[in-house]
Amino acid sequence: MTGIHPSVGLEATASTRPAPSKGLLIAIAALMITLTNAVIFVLPPLLPVIQSQYGLATVAETTWLYTALTLGGGAGFILLPRLADLYGDRNASVVSAAFLTLGALVPAIGDSYPTLLVGCILMGFGGAAQLLPLGFLRRNLGEDGITIGVAVLVIATGLGIVAGMIGGGFIVQTLSLRDFFIILTGVCAVTTVVAFIAIPHLPPAERAGRIGILGTVWMIGWVAAILLTLTQGLVWGNGALIPLVLGIVGGIAWVRAERRSSSAVFDVALMKSPLVTASCICIALFAAVNSAFLLLLSTYVQIIPELLRPHDAYGLGLSALQTGWLMVPFAVTFLIGGAAVDRPVSQGKGVPVFLVGALISTAGLAWLAIAHDHQWQYLVGAAVMGLGCSIGYAAGFTMVQLAVPEEKAGMAAGVAGTYMAVGFAFGTALVSAALSAQLVPVPSLGLEVAAKGLYGTGYWLAAVLSVLAAVTVLVSRARSRRRLVAA
Repeated sequence: MTGIHPSVGLEATASTRPAPSKGLLIAIAALMITLTNAVIFVLPPLLPVIQSQYGLATVAETTWLYTALTLGGGAGFILLPRLADLYGDRNASVVSAAFLTLGALVPAIGDSYPTLLVGCILMGFGGAAQLLPLGFLRRNLGEDGITIGVAVLVIATGLGIVAGMIGGGFIVQTLSLRDFFIILTGVCAVTTVVAFIAIPHLPPAERAGRIGILGTVWMIGWVAAILLTLTQGLVWGNGALIPLVLGIVGGIAWVRAERRSSSAVFDVALMKSPLVTASCICIALFAAVNSAFLLLLSTYVQIIPELLRPHDAYGLGLSALQTGWLMVPFAVTFLIGGAAVDRPVSQGKGVPVFLVGALISTAGLAWLAIAHDHQWQYLVGAAVMGLGCSIGYAAGFTMVQLAVPEEKAGMAAGVAGTYMAVGFAFGTALVSAALSAQLVPVPSLGLEVAAKGLYGTGYWLAAVLSVLAAVTVLVSRARSRRRLVAA
């Protein structure tokens, strides 16, 4: 396949300035991860404002914002971590932060729905910045780099989710959309400059590698087709089967072609490493559980019961900002779980850690399926879900990193990140379909919302996904043992 070789001139020599401190590298990693996740999760509270300000006729039009973010993220997760391996961590980090800056700048200047869609695509692509710290922390912090990198990724992700939801609620109450994007442009621009200054300018980690143009475009295409189905399937109906079939067939053909390619996008042999495929599948399942939980919670608690007919009434009538504060326990336990399990996984206890994370998540979802009528029940459920999801993410990303040498850390992060993006889109699509099964009217607004009983169904469906994560690692371990006995 045609490939692009990294330019030796860009990275031929390391900078003569002293290497940055461990604390500085961790700080810029945490900033990049927190910012990218906050950008994603700031949107839900803003959707009613976006629909009103830009005169969107249907809620379906607002879902294209998520689709644009997801499609851009799918391309970024594939390409940017690989660029870090071949062209250097600093170059890839600056590029990703620059895309975030440009993505915020476009709607700040245009202040329209089309420019917001373009901005979401660009910000989605730049959102792959959250994966790059796995590479530059590992390459600069020695043997502790994997443990520290995954811990920072998981903890900062939790903080970014809550910061985005609280920030979105604050913006709804105090700022205009244009003011928000102007501020976001400034924050992203500062992050770009900090990344250029703080991240070491080292020679490429993988000197002899190259990016296969055809393989990269091909993979972005079939992944985008699947993500498009998952994000727009309810709107398109049976028509969504077309991109789904194209994505599946294209993915199968891509895997066959990559096995024979001398410039593969991802090392297909990596997926044959013990528990790597299972780890990636589990990352996707935990991402689906995470997105399902967030969608169910934010939808239910913001419904105003007084607006519904008495026999249909439910909801807590919370504002967007109050919903964000309800997620604080999620961030706290996300921090605890991410910090606690990295070393056990590094010591070969990945399967038990996965099982613990899956069981905790299942327990949290079962609790919410039964008890979701009061704020204190959500506080308890959010704390349990934060712990379970963080354990699952930490185990998955650590095991994938352990399977590759340092020079391919970016590629491994890209593989795991792609599975995470697909899982997140799948969880959102699954719950959206469940909540659309039965609708009840909101007479005063002329709208329809999901029937109350569907929320319990949604939580049980998410619990099934959590159980599947446990089943996946158990089956994988059993197969590995059989192969060892046969050998």
